[in-house]
Amino acid sequence: MYVRNNRLQYPVRVEKPDPLFAKQVQELLGGKYGEFTVMAQYLQQGWGLRGAESNPKLTRIKDLLLDTAMEEMMHVEMLSTMIGLLLTGASPDQQAQAADASPAVAAVLGGMNPRHVIVAGLGAQYADSLGNPWNGAYVTASGNVAADMYTNAICEMQGRLQAARVRELTDDTGVRDTLTFMLARDLLHQEQWLAVVEELGGATTVLPIPAQLTADTLGKHEKVAYAVMSYSADPAATTTGEGRWASDPSIDGKGTFSYIAEPYAEGTSVDLPAAPAAIYGSLPGDPTGATIAPKGTQGKRAKDTSLIHKIGDAITGNEA
Repeated sequence: MYVRNNRLQYPVRVEKPDPLFAKQVQELLGGKYGEFTVMAQYLQQGWGLRGAESNPKLTRIKDLLLDTAMEEMMHVEMLSTMIGLLLTGASPDQQAQAADASPAVAAVLGGMNPRHVIVAGLGAQYADSLGNPWNGAYVTASGNVAADMYTNAICEMQGRLQAARVRELTDDTGVRDTLTFMLARDLLHQEQWLAVVEELGGATTVLPIPAQLTADTLGKHEKVAYAVMSYSADPAATTTGEGRWASDPSIDGKGTFSYIAEPYAEGTSVDLPAAPAAIYGSLPGDPTGATIAPKGTQGKRAKDTSLIHKIGDAITGNEA
């Protein structure tokens, strides 16, 4: 159960209408790394975290996920309010005036988002700065706590980077103040997820992911588990082999990086056979391939597991 009040986490002030800038703020709300994404991501990770009931450490992580999700919901509210205020009082010709005043604005920003008027009635949308609807595929909740914490940190880094860039697009002191507050909170958020990794034991404990599949479990392929490979046509023209990743101890502490300047090819290219005629992938007269029945069903009727067919098989004695 969630409760609410009528207060914003931090004041949202807008000095003047700016429909062009409202379009840019949409990226921070409904873009891939926007506040709606991290809100949904932390909720899903928190709700789906298994084992917390019997593990105090996981209990703390679950609480942190859900607490942070609630703060991100506040940021969704703040940005939605900001967009609404930026659209309030905007005259129909304001877009043209902005373009006349600054050709760069017209060229780079591309004008007001018409959906702000037509669809949202001068309100925010869960969409990015180009009007693309927010997509649930932006959310990562893998069930692997360590992997999700690294993903969360990256989302906060990318989101904070975009917020910093958007702030540079306006001289509105009220808007800049609100975005600066959010930059401060995003600093904390990227740090806290990395702190969770430390609480889990740090990189030497959680890496590689999944941690059960260390290099020594990979048989003959262990030899390439820490090998950085260069694919430059001229090995002498690349500096890939000069980095820390080419010779020093691995980040997980379980191996040592190596460098292969001229990787070898162990396989050969494969020509796929012609598709069966029922695929209609060829021209009339072209060769077609045979239809291959699933393994174990050659010479047998494909088994239908629907209830009707199960009843029919039981009646006819064809259950086997």
